[in-house]
Amino acid sequence: MKIGIFDPYLDDLGGGEKYMMTLAECLSKENDVSVFWDREEDVRELLNRFTLNLSKVKITKNIFARDFGFFNKLFESRKYDVIIVLSDGSIPFLLSKKIFLHVQQPLENIEKNIKSRFKFSRISGVFYNSEYTKSFNSAKLHIKSTVIYPPVNLYPYNKKKSNIILHVGRFRVKNVKGVDDYKKQAVMVKVFKEMVDSGFKNWELIMAVSIREKELAKFEEMKNSVKGYPVRFIINSSNDALEKVYSKAKIYWHASGFGEDLEANPEYAEHFGISTVEAMSAGAVPVVINAGGQREIVKDGETGFLWKTLDDLKTKTLRLAGDKKLLETLSERASGYAEKFGKDKFCKEVNGLIQ
Repeated sequence: MKIGIFDPYLDDLGGGEKYMMTLAECLSKENDVSVFWDREEDVRELLNRFTLNLSKVKITKNIFARDFGFFNKLFESRKYDVIIVLSDGSIPFLLSKKIFLHVQQPLENIEKNIKSRFKFSRISGVFYNSEYTKSFNSAKLHIKSTVIYPPVNLYPYNKKKSNIILHVGRFRVKNVKGVDDYKKQAVMVKVFKEMVDSGFKNWELIMAVSIREKELAKFEEMKNSVKGYPVRFIINSSNDALEKVYSKAKIYWHASGFGEDLEANPEYAEHFGISTVEAMSAGAVPVVINAGGQREIVKDGETGFLWKTLDDLKTKTLRLAGDKKLLETLSERASGYAEKFGKDKFCKEVNGLIQ
């Protein structure tokens, strides 16, 4: 089959882009796959950041670009058996045999007008990255839908660990609505400092973050705030470097959505939580916020802990740190549970979707 893939955020280098390009990699093994994009350097940067094999994937003229022309887009789309689009709420009008939409987050605005009714009739299906995302959108998108969890890099399970609490995530000062500390990394740093001030000893917090140049100044403020504390930052690390720190960490923290009104703004919570699963695969026990997609990843008390308050985060972390047997038990369970989110399963489900 001839398949086209479009991600309007391909230059963002986030989890959604890894999802879409892994999808391209999987489908290219048995199909003719093209990615609609105009800047090959963005794809090269993706390859540098993520472990992907796109040798069989073509980068072709972006028919979704504003200057491409409506009728040219229709003409080009007719050449494809399947076109898959990461949707921001807009519905594409294409003439390929099949059209699939992928949705990564709760959508605030979904196109609804007279024209959209016809567009919807052309959509073959919608697939989401989590049940959390689906729960906010399936009632708005009245189309056959399913959940295909993101492909996660599963790391070797390592029993020989150090007293490390780890967090991995992109450093983003604000989100599109201007909310500060989008990933709540400053919150986690503050909590750890309070624990140290209260007598928590012989543990280190490692924050492995990816940073863009425009946010370096704000990051330096957070970095300077931890002087004298056992807090270390790993910046824009390679996959190899991440694997090493995942393998050493005993506990994994995640806090996206803390303190936010998630009923009004469900997009502030983690939509899935790839880094949480990566950490679990290597045996780091997750202690993560009880919100968003994290609840689909972690079974509270069985494969890790979920928390609602910062005191809860502290208590459950201290419990793990002080109970070697409990930590080892949850570590083994977490690693085993993470296997359900592997790349092989993802590829199988993606191939099954387009048939």
